[in-house]
Parts: sequence; C-alpha cells; structure tokens
Amino acid sequence: MTAHPPIVWIGFTVLVGGLLALDLLVLNRKSHVLTIREATTWSAGMVVLALLFGGFLWWREGGGHALEYYTGYLIELSLSVDNLFVFLLIFQYFAVPAELQPRVLKWGIMGAIVMRGVMIGLGTVLLYKFNWIVYVFGGILLVTGVRMFGMGEIKIEPEHNPIVKLARRIIPFTTTYDADHFHVRAKGRWTATPLLLVLLVVEWSDLVFAIDSIPAIFAITRDPFIVYSSNIFAILGLRALYFVLAAGIEKFHYLKPAVAIILIFVGAKMVLSGWFHIPILLSLVAIVGILLTGILLSVLKLRRARPGRRSIRRLEEGNGASLLCGPCRSAPCR
Repeated sequence: MTAHPPIVWIGFTVLVGGLLALDLLVLNRKSHVLTIREATTWSAGMVVLALLFGGFLWWREGGGHALEYYTGYLIELSLSVDNLFVFLLIFQYFAVPAELQPRVLKWGIMGAIVMRGVMIGLGTVLLYKFNWIVYVFGGILLVTGVRMFGMGEIKIEPEHNPIVKLARRIIPFTTTYDADHFHVRAKGRWTATPLLLVLLVVEWSDLVFAIDSIPAIFAITRDPFIVYSSNIFAILGLRALYFVLAAGIEKFHYLKPAVAIILIFVGAKMVLSGWFHIPILLSLVAIVGILLTGILLSVLKLRRARPGRRSIRRLEEGNGASLLCGPCRSAPCR
C-alpha cells in the first residue's frame, strides 16, 4: 500500500473544499430546483474533472493506481445512482416539495462525505490489522448482490427506522414544512420541522449504502487515498445528478440487476483473493461491460414498450377512423 504524502491529501482536500464552495455557496447559494441544463452541465463537469484527476494519478504514480482509481470511481458512481432512487422514494414518502429537496440534498451530501471518510479510515485500520476481514467484506457484498436480485419494489418505512424513532422521542416536531427550514421557533421554543426528519432518513440510507460501497472499493485497492478520492468524486456530483435522473430513473429497468452483478463480482473477487487474482484492468473492463449492458437492455426495453408512430396511426385508424373527418383527421365529422 502506497503512503501518499501529506501534500497530496491537503491538495485534494483543498480541491474538494473549493468544488463544494463553488457549487453550494456561489452557483447555488440559494437552494433551487436545478434545470435539466444546469444539472447536466454540472454533472458532466464533475465527470470530466474526475477523469482528469485519474489522469493526474496516472502521470504522478503510474497506470496501476490510475486504473484502480477509475475502477473504484465507476463502482461508487453506479452504487450512488442506485442510492438516488432511494432518495426519490424518501422525498415521495414525505411529500417533500420540489423546491425544498435541494437543501436536503446539499446537507445530505455534506454528511455523506464525512461518513465516508470515517468509514474508509475504519475499514483501512481493520484490513491492516485483521487481513481475514477481507473475506467478511466479500461475504457482505455477495449476500447484498444476491438479495438485490430477489428484491421487488423498494418500500420506504421510516416508522421502523431507529433514527426516526429516536428523533421523535427527543425532538419536538411541527406537522408542516416551513419553507426550507430544519427548525423554527414556535411558542417560545425551538421546534424541528419534518424536513429535518427527511434529512435524517437520507443520511441513514446513505450510511446503509456505504456499508456496501466501502467494502466494494476495498476489493479493488487497499490504498486509502484512492479509496477516498474515488468515493468523494462519485459523491460530489450526486446533487446535480439527482435532478438529471429524477424524472426518468425508473426507466433504467436493468440498472439494479447490473449493480447486483457488480456487487457479486467484486464480492467474489474479495473472497477468492487469497487463491486467485483478477487483474485490475480485467476488473475495469468487466464492470464497464456490465453497466453498459444494463443501460443498453433498459433502452431496448423502453423502446419496445413505447409504441411507434406507425402503431399509433394504426390504433387511430382502427379505433377512431369513423369518428374523425377523413381530410383533416382532427375533428369529428358531422
């Protein structure tokens, strides 16, 4: 495991801080629903920046570390997209107005960055002291991947969430939202709004997903800097990516099976790591192939389900030809 000097960690931290400041304090100082153009531009920019950072690693440390970074980034990004679907369900369950969602996403991502850093540090220590823990991580991924195949429609049940139960016991909540405030002053005391409850559920869901995603990247590399940097770059673009995918994420029918196969693949890689080594380039090619296959199958399924112009025309001719005027086809004949 390569030890990166403090200057590298400091430089990366400054870069991340600058990107967060640009996104949250300059471009989106006032929380608002991003337009498709804004969201697409920022998401594309973050992907390009992530790829350029991999190029920097290639120049500084060689192709091996760069391939590890790219593979880890791709794994984390695919898992993060699946997490966005859960965010969407949470917002629907709590009936969060669209204009309030950006504030929750902003603080949710800030919390995710902190949690990922803590979990990566803990995972690194565990793997360093107890090498056998790699098989535990691999087992977790295998079980999670297999369970994904058997999962039907995801159900959000905050009433069973331990964080929600604890919060409701110790914090007084209002019954309605108050703009984008997490708390308000009512009857002489501070009271939390339901938006704070939404944020807690979002953070909890990200913690649950991190239990899968962190072991997954440790299957690719044990280098804490590469693990952390690939995670952070995958997270930084999530807020904008949410608005890109929110309207059509359910159309990616085969995305979840693709993510499940990736988890099974990296889980098997970890479990078999003591006896069989899969080259990092082969891992990257396999993961790219799995994701592209899932996206392609989803697009084909969507096209087959959507009637073409000829089908629509036949349907009109068969069902409504007698009701429409032949020459204009726009109004009933009289």
